[in-house]
Amino acid sequence: MRLGLKLLQERATIGSFWWPYISNLPETYSVPIFFPGEDIKNLQYAPLLYQVNKRCRFLLDFENDVKRVIGNLKPDDHPFRGQDVDASSLGWAMSAVSSRAFRLHGKKLVDGTHVDVPMMLPLIDMCNHSFNPNARIVQEQDTGSTKMLVKVVAETEIKQDHNLLLNYGCLNNDFFLLDYGFVIPSNPYDCIELKYDGALLDAASMAAGVVSPNFSSPAPWQQQILSQLNLDGEAADLKVSLGGSELVEGRLLAALRVLLASDGEAVQNQDLGTLKSLAAEAPLGISNEVAALRTVIALCVIALGHFPTKIMEDEALLKQSVSGSTKLAIQFRIQKKSVIIDVMRSLTSRVKLLSSKEEISAQG
Repeated sequence: MRLGLKLLQERATIGSFWWPYISNLPETYSVPIFFPGEDIKNLQYAPLLYQVNKRCRFLLDFENDVKRVIGNLKPDDHPFRGQDVDASSLGWAMSAVSSRAFRLHGKKLVDGTHVDVPMMLPLIDMCNHSFNPNARIVQEQDTGSTKMLVKVVAETEIKQDHNLLLNYGCLNNDFFLLDYGFVIPSNPYDCIELKYDGALLDAASMAAGVVSPNFSSPAPWQQQILSQLNLDGEAADLKVSLGGSELVEGRLLAALRVLLASDGEAVQNQDLGTLKSLAAEAPLGISNEVAALRTVIALCVIALGHFPTKIMEDEALLKQSVSGSTKLAIQFRIQKKSVIIDVMRSLTSRVKLLSSKEEISAQG
């Protein structure tokens, strides 16, 4: 928030050198912290709801901290020239920085890496996003140098009146909506977040017709591998994902393959990298792979069932006259549901292919 506070200070300063830039910043932002309560609910996706609520709580707490520090200052010492700094103005500043600031190379560390320094770049921050950009940012010298130069360099010929496009990052739609206030249709990096939970996986595998799942009560050798995957133990990271470039997060896939395996020696002969890779076709056998993929498909069905509306219903709502925030919320949840459906389709195709191979092998 340091850069955001600086932005508020300059906005309150009469005759600020930065006023021409600040006066052209949006008065409002389309990020979820400014959504009406009903549209926050309309997102229908618990991980994003958690992040929105977390940011709102932070702003309310930070407002109290700021007021406690500057509440008794004399007018001449007031950093914001007596202007009120509340959660709304702090939210504006945070949104301006999150949607427009770039991370530049700062001081060089002894290991050769650089400290990232967030910085507002007037004019450059007007470039739009694309996963197929026609330009890139080049930084000459680090931020501590008086000769530092930041410029936009074209990657290809750009015709007159065409937009300059930068890649903001290979991000999912959670980040794009939280920080930038838009949703990218068919985002190849979008994914859904799930919690790794033995009882949930037991239910999913049984729904998929998998016999004798061991997710809730893994054998000691299986538990050891789960610890290596950081899915077991006190400091375990239980957040796993479906979709994106991996389709099935490697840790989840490896866990399913291991827990559905009965031959511990065969598992020990495989390295974790292979077990985590969807490109490694059936490393523990076709039956094991089919069971693992069917369990993931069942997980997708369960995840899809947590959304109270269907895609067709959402699309019908978009055809009505709705507010900008309602439209964004509906677009966001459509994309999440589409991710789940795409994962199901892809894995179903894999299961059919594997099953046909298994039948041919049995006949041979």
